[in-house]
Amino acid sequence: MTAPLTPHDQPSPHDDPAGGQSQGQPSGNSSVPPYGHPGHPGHPGHPGQPGQPSGYPEQSGGAGYSGHAERPEPSEPGPELRAELVQASLVAIAVAVAGVLLGLLWLWLAPKVPLISDGSAVYLKNSEGEDAIGADGVFTLLGLAFGVVSAVVVFLLFRHGGIALVIGLAIGGVLASVIAWRLGVWLGPTSDVVAHAKSVGKGVTFDGPLKLGAKGALLAWSVAAMVVHLVLTGLFGPRDPEPALPSPATPGAR
Repeated sequence: MTAPLTPHDQPSPHDDPAGGQSQGQPSGNSSVPPYGHPGHPGHPGHPGQPGQPSGYPEQSGGAGYSGHAERPEPSEPGPELRAELVQASLVAIAVAVAGVLLGLLWLWLAPKVPLISDGSAVYLKNSEGEDAIGADGVFTLLGLAFGVVSAVVVFLLFRHGGIALVIGLAIGGVLASVIAWRLGVWLGPTSDVVAHAKSVGKGVTFDGPLKLGAKGALLAWSVAAMVVHLVLTGLFGPRDPEPALPSPATPGAR
């Protein structure tokens, strides 16, 4: 029995189909450049080489790469804003201190509330009197007057002031009203009506404590100061320069 014949035109597996050379040996006329050439597939800079960058800068662990975008530092207030804040603080403090004068005037001008005791209870001597309401009215009127005066003074001192001065006036007016209210109550007749009635005796008229029933009167100073200051600023405040109008073109000129 004979073995099948191998065709003569079948190439050997160890021969190069292109030039008859064995695999693994580069051919002399091959188009692949030698190793070390930038175009060789094994070169580090070749674009197709896996794991290697292709012409882009490295961004992992570099000295100039921080890993996140730099955040801008917060800007500090300018000198004009700081000056306005300082002026507003001074205005608020000065107005609050003026509340002592308001409290003294309220204690002096507010109508007294006469009370009388029969030995077992304390009554209003004049049951139809409106002295308690009169104390609230006096406080409100004084607050409005102080608000107008403080607004005029602040406007004359700081003509170029902005909204910060108005806020300083508002805060200072509230603080001044609270100081005036507590000072008037503290310096006025005692709030312990029973002890006061026992000390003066039965059937003797005495003054009741000074009270502020309408707490909304504490805002009178601030409201008046803000309104008057805004009106003065609108009427007599500095004006922005108007833009210059273009001169009319001369007829026939080009």
